Amino acid sequence: MFAAERRQLILEMVRANGAVSLRELARVVQTSEVTVRRDVRALEAEGLLDRRHGGAVLPGGFTRESGFPQKSHLSTAEKTAIADLAAGLVGEGEAIVVGAGTTTQELARRLARVPGLTVVTNSLLVAQALAHANRVEVVMTGGTLRGSNYALVGSGAEQSLQGLRVSRAFLSGSGLTAERGLSTSNMLSASVDRALVQAAAEVVVLADHTKLGSDTMFQTVPTELITRLVTDEPPLHDERAAAELQSLADQGVEITVAGPDASGGDGPSPGRQPRRDMPLPGQRRTQNGGLGPQLRSASALADVPGEQRARVADLRRR
Repeated sequence: MFAAERRQLILEMVRANGAVSLRELARVVQTSEVTVRRDVRALEAEGLLDRRHGGAVLPGGFTRESGFPQKSHLSTAEKTAIADLAAGLVGEGEAIVVGAGTTTQELARRLARVPGLTVVTNSLLVAQALAHANRVEVVMTGGTLRGSNYALVGSGAEQSLQGLRVSRAFLSGSGLTAERGLSTSNMLSASVDRALVQAAAEVVVLADHTKLGSDTMFQTVPTELITRLVTDEPPLHDERAAAELQSLADQGVEITVAGPDASGGDGPSPGRQPRRDMPLPGQRRTQNGGLGPQLRSASALADVPGEQRARVADLRRR
């Protein structure tokens, strides 16, 4: 494929989806991420799109929200790996809330085997994934159906969550930054997500690396309320995404990272290492002045023994 053909296809994908990762672009145009990055840089110079951390978005600052058909085909391997890890946080007999999104839908598919689980959700997709789980009770909120993401929104959804208390909320969104936290492009969705957060003792955000550093219009969860982030490992060249993760960790967010081999149908396969050390520079300082877990740069991982690379980078809130 000639460069002009590649760039036209890249532009069409970004216009159709609103935001596309470099990894996905490289897969579709069947070339390396290095070549795609060069194409994206050229298109940005022409004002046709904007570069973001590990991807490309429509020009004009805030990214618009893609519809479900487009989002369901983006970063599928990453979402699967994230869902595998997040499902391991849920125990038997627990009560949780799960927000709308394609990543939370993947999580719901893995929760079907948790006995005695109660899931409160405003997502038709989450409810559908659990509809035939005999040991899981599903509670739907009220509200008005928002067709673009199959979620119930509005005052009916928010009022049905009043007085509710559960152990954890699992949410995704359109963007995540250390400065503003989790955000989304739709005001009604943001309002319901805030109500879900109010109902939970802990908040777990599920976000692949392409959302790190992206900022959209409506804040849903400020950084100080995020207990844990479950994400995938950023590409080695994506220093900005790595820096965003470091900033989140410095503000007390626990970070759990899925390695490149973590994904697999309904859960991690035996023998695979589902988590890896955080590929970030520097150290986190604790409240008492000591140094917290060291976060290694991606280039330094090559010198670390394999068993150490496979450990979880859970950066505990101090």
